[in-house]
Amino acid sequence: MQNPHNSGFTLMELLVVIVILTVLGAFVAPKFLDQPEKARVTSTHTQIKAIGDALDMYKLDNFKYPTTQQGLKALVEKPTSKPTPKNWKDGGYMQNMPKDPWGNGYVYLSPGIKKDFDLMSYGADGKKGGEDENADISN
Repeated sequence: MQNPHNSGFTLMELLVVIVILTVLGAFVAPKFLDQPEKARVTSTHTQIKAIGDALDMYKLDNFKYPTTQQGLKALVEKPTSKPTPKNWKDGGYMQNMPKDPWGNGYVYLSPGIKKDFDLMSYGADGKKGGEDENADISN
């Protein structure tokens, strides 16, 4: 028969296990905590690509991109301001205009600085510029 006083773990053994788990948690937790932000950035790139494709379809039908003033709304509703598109597709080019993963609208400029149009999200802070999760994401 075993002595009941010798069963179980010593305080030292428990402290060693707690220290090991704490050290492992310090290395592993940041990798998992960073995943939602990476997912938002990936989602933003995907949405920008989809909106860019819709803008290209608009141009194919109407021979030019919507103006900055017409904005991305031109992909959902037929613009009434000049230049009015002559071959605007019934039903539009997108069902609705998505917000970026942080709940902000996308910024659209046409003509763009280096391209026919610029399409961007200002990131988590919703302001131009920034670093890390606040960095701008563009086409």
